[in-house]
Amino acid sequence: MAAEGSRISILCFFTTLLCFSLQTSEAKVRHYKWEVKYEFKSPDCYRKLVITINGGTPGPTIIAQQNDTVVVDVKNSLGTENLAIHWHGIRQIGSPWADGTEGVTQCPVLPGDTFRYKFVVDRPGTYLYHAHYGMQRESGLYGSIRVSVPTGESEPFAYDYDRSIILNDWYHKTPYEQAAGLSAKPFVWVGEPQSLLIHGKGRFNCSTPGLGLEPATCNNTNPECSPYTMTVVPGKTYRLRIGSLTALSALSFQIDGHNMTVVEADGHYVDPFVVQTLYIYSGETYSVLIRTDQNPTRNYWIATNVVGRNRTTPPGIGVLNYYPNHPKRSPPPINLPSAPIWDDRRPRVEQSRAIRARPGHVHDPPRSSDRVIVTLNTQNEIDGFRRWSVNNVSFNLPHTPYLIGLKHKLLHTFSQIPPPEDYDRARFDVTSRARNSNPNATVGDGVYRLKFGSTVDLILQNGNTMVPNNSETHPWHLHGHDFWVLGYGEGEFDPKRDPKGYNLVDPIMKNTVPVHPYGWTALRFKADNPGVWMFHCHIESHFYMGMGVVFEEGIEMVGDLPAAIGGCGETKGLKLHGKP
Repeated sequence: MAAEGSRISILCFFTTLLCFSLQTSEAKVRHYKWEVKYEFKSPDCYRKLVITINGGTPGPTIIAQQNDTVVVDVKNSLGTENLAIHWHGIRQIGSPWADGTEGVTQCPVLPGDTFRYKFVVDRPGTYLYHAHYGMQRESGLYGSIRVSVPTGESEPFAYDYDRSIILNDWYHKTPYEQAAGLSAKPFVWVGEPQSLLIHGKGRFNCSTPGLGLEPATCNNTNPECSPYTMTVVPGKTYRLRIGSLTALSALSFQIDGHNMTVVEADGHYVDPFVVQTLYIYSGETYSVLIRTDQNPTRNYWIATNVVGRNRTTPPGIGVLNYYPNHPKRSPPPINLPSAPIWDDRRPRVEQSRAIRARPGHVHDPPRSSDRVIVTLNTQNEIDGFRRWSVNNVSFNLPHTPYLIGLKHKLLHTFSQIPPPEDYDRARFDVTSRARNSNPNATVGDGVYRLKFGSTVDLILQNGNTMVPNNSETHPWHLHGHDFWVLGYGEGEFDPKRDPKGYNLVDPIMKNTVPVHPYGWTALRFKADNPGVWMFHCHIESHFYMGMGVVFEEGIEMVGDLPAAIGGCGETKGLKLHGKP
């Protein structure tokens, strides 16, 4: 061994630059130690219990390079509440048990326990993490993941500074109060959020008539809810990594006086295009470039608004602070960007269609698929409860996580009847409330079992809700994969006509995508990641009400499962020997 080391040293002496390159490009292990607990905070001036990581919300930004290993030790100090954390956009190749989806890939982390998540970040880009237990995400348990290219490599665009921004909507009721209403007879909807947060900061009007809020409960002079401020140096280019983790809302994002060039979406390079308004849906991430080339003697507004819903929520406001102006110097009120028309979906659909892969960075999709699954989402009444359904089946999580149940052949722990792969087009009309609200809808927990290595097309078909003349935008997120976005359309998908218009030349790959009102979205992915993966609407209440499905692929190729993911349902008697 000593002789071998000497030979390496001699080689490095004569090839210093080569050795430096090899050493600096080596993958690293990034360790994080988190404590998750409840604390009183006032992110929008209204004081309530929120979930923090190491005392803050949003939580710490995970910063890594491509192919690094990330290790996060999470201590659950919530007292009486379980938790699980999903690493949104990380494909978990070789580590499906680290996906962080309670009921699918693990049992929840119990109060007082510490759980280790360990995974490789295999692609550069902008990703997220958030709670994946009940509707816990909207209590503040979320943050950003920023993965850079390896040292010595470059991206296809240049910038001087890198910043992360998470957009969120904010409710004053707890997720448990909301869940009680969603599960009640009669049904009680969660309503519109009270405020919008820009990276954890918003502003609720504490003087709202009829509320009678005491200063101890709501105080607009609390510095904790001062507007989000990003200080910039004039004459520079900034990369803004913008992610949305809203519980309900689709959002617009604008910066007074500044164009934004979209260059990345969900970890994939975009053929650049310029917008003044960026539309973003829950679970999506975008990188935009801005040039700080405006009048440097003043500051500029940052604004986000609800779109796609008849908004009652005021805009979220921040400040782009041109150094050396004082960060608390407000921009002129007249320059606050105007909110987009909430029900004009034309510009939102146009943006969706404009997102294509950057030349030189196109991942060619398979020319055809082996299997086509068409999913119609509808609202239904099932035994008097309001539910969301996919092909007339409303999803429920089993008590034993699918990954363990399938790997250890505990097949009695969930239904062996797979969900339907299409809907009865003669019975359903995507524009009709009465025909879509089928009284024969059921609750189920069956899974789609995919042939490993096969190519699967997913057609997301939107329909009318139980409210007449109403169809909502749904952002769908696929765990464990990226998919090609082949196309969008209006009305009902035609399986003979519409595939002829698919983009097979330069489709973008994403992990989250909207299906627009009364429309369809066509996706294609390879079932090449052994494990069990959730596919669901990223709106918290919709997923809680059953809007999701599960895919299994290559389960026999999954290695030994770590003992830490068990402990619930019928996993208690199993001996799991794997390591995280």
